[in-house]
Parts: sequence; structure tokens; C-alpha cells
Amino acid sequence: MSSPDDRTVLAAGCVLWRRTPRPDPAAHPADIEICLVHRPKYDDWSHPKGKLKRGEDALAGALREVAEETGHTAAPGPELPTVRYLADGRLKQVRYWAAEAVSGAFRPNDEVDRVRWLTPDAARARLTRPRDRTLVDALLTTARLP
Repeated sequence: MSSPDDRTVLAAGCVLWRRTPRPDPAAHPADIEICLVHRPKYDDWSHPKGKLKRGEDALAGALREVAEETGHTAAPGPELPTVRYLADGRLKQVRYWAAEAVSGAFRPNDEVDRVRWLTPDAARARLTRPRDRTLVDALLTTARLP
């Protein structure tokens, strides 16, 4: 697709994940959990994301949105597929990255009232929109996970 026109809403986000160590790492390697956010305005479960500020770099915006919505700082990994859809009659383009949660803690805010850390299968099932489920698959096939 060519570069977005002036009417396209540009946004960015992350599929945020963390390691979940097992009691006996020698017998069971670490698994991962994926962070989903609940937005009361839409009553949906999604990956943390948001609109970019004018002139903001997409990756910087994605990491800013993760921090604002989840309270976590994140180490970015590979870029995941870009998602495009209509929102309020305008094309919205959201660039995503895999990102490992490094530190932080969630506090409810105006945009996000809950977060859940779920296994990939449970995250896929909890996500409200099918287009967000494909990002879980992309994370698992693209990122180098434990």
C-alpha cells in the first residue's frame, strides 16, 4: 500500500509479552504471557495501542502507548504486521511491534481500567476483534521467544 493520505489515522502499538518462569526451569522452560488491555469506552479487549502525535516516530509512539496504558516499560522486538481498518469512516493504520515487558505496574486510568496477562491461547480467545488475534500468531512466529 502506498503512503497513507492526510485522512488516514496513524497509530502504533505493541503485542506486549513477559516470561513466566516455571518452578523447575530445568524441567520446564519459561512460557510467555501476553498483556491485553480493557478499554471501558469500547468495552473491548485489545493490545495496547493509540494514535501517534504529530511527527512522532511510530516505534516511539508504540512504546509510549504501552507505558500509558499498561504502566510497563518495554524492550521492542521485531515489527509485526500493520493492521488497517475503517474507524468512524476513516482509514486507520496501526503499526505493531513485539515488545517484552521489562518493568512497571498497572494502574487503572481513563483509557484502560483493567489488564490481563494471559497465555497465547487464552489471549487469542479473549481478544474482541479477530484482526487482533492474528497478531498473537505473528508474535509467536516472528519474535524469538523463550
